[in-house]
Amino acid sequence: MSTGLVAVDIGGTHARFALAEIAEDGAITLGEPTTLHTEDHASFQTAWEDYRDRMGGRLPDAVSIAIAGPIKQDIIRFTNNPWIIRPPLIEEKLGCGRFTLVNDFAAVAHAAANAPREQFLHLAGPDEPLPATGTISVLGPGTGLGVAHFWRGPNGDMHVQATEGGHGDFAPVDAIEDAVLARLRKRHTRVSDERIVSGPAIVDIYQTLAAMEGRAVLELDDIEVWKAGMSGEDSLAAAAVDRFCLALGSVAGDIALIQGASGVVIAGGLGYRIRDTLLSSGFASRFAAKGRFAGLMESLPVKLIVHPQPGLYGAAAAFAQEHCT
Repeated sequence: MSTGLVAVDIGGTHARFALAEIAEDGAITLGEPTTLHTEDHASFQTAWEDYRDRMGGRLPDAVSIAIAGPIKQDIIRFTNNPWIIRPPLIEEKLGCGRFTLVNDFAAVAHAAANAPREQFLHLAGPDEPLPATGTISVLGPGTGLGVAHFWRGPNGDMHVQATEGGHGDFAPVDAIEDAVLARLRKRHTRVSDERIVSGPAIVDIYQTLAAMEGRAVLELDDIEVWKAGMSGEDSLAAAAVDRFCLALGSVAGDIALIQGASGVVIAGGLGYRIRDTLLSSGFASRFAAKGRFAGLMESLPVKLIVHPQPGLYGAAAAFAQEHCT
């Protein structure tokens, strides 16, 4: 007998909802997602009620919520919106007898662990499926840099671990990255990986390249730089995008080494949007450029998950692991 639930993925700007179905064999089917703006709703409760009304007034009595922040608290507060969630009151407020709460990037790792092979694009290393056992590193640049991993044992058991790996120290490997780091050190005592490898970081990369070439520094926001770089209308912005891909390769390689990975998955909407550039850039060579460990790095398959809603899919997968196994 299949299990129906509501999958929810809550960030600072958007809350996404979808009906999901978990089959007896564990296969997950995700319905059409609905995206609500968090600023349009006073609370998660009112957003839930809005979604319920849109779905005809009735929802399944099970829910899995991916949350952008720590989840092991009696009161969960969001960094970039005023919502709060009180886990002890979920059953009462939402009418859900079963629920799962999962960190948003842990949900992405659940998605990477469960998505079918056709949901992955090959980026680097051997063009083969992710290993059936061992540790798989999962990272994704967005507003910040999310990092997690999952481990699969020989008996089919699987464990997901969310981390704060995006806050490790950034290690430049050439003069241009030295210059980016020097620029950032004027504002930050300590420069973490996500100061370089995240969506907003493209502005500092772009402005560093402009300064190195003696150009006037244009005050563009990150969306403008990404748009100009991806379209090719601004050669300096395009160079900044290429630089971003190099840095992402370096950081992904570092995380794989730290976590003892046997494979790597790049995730997130930004990664998907720049997939063609990643394939044509120096991402793969930077990933493998780890000195004495270059041979090991070249043996690791690196994939990009292309599922359109990994947070929702992963929330459903987390629920399945907790309640259906």
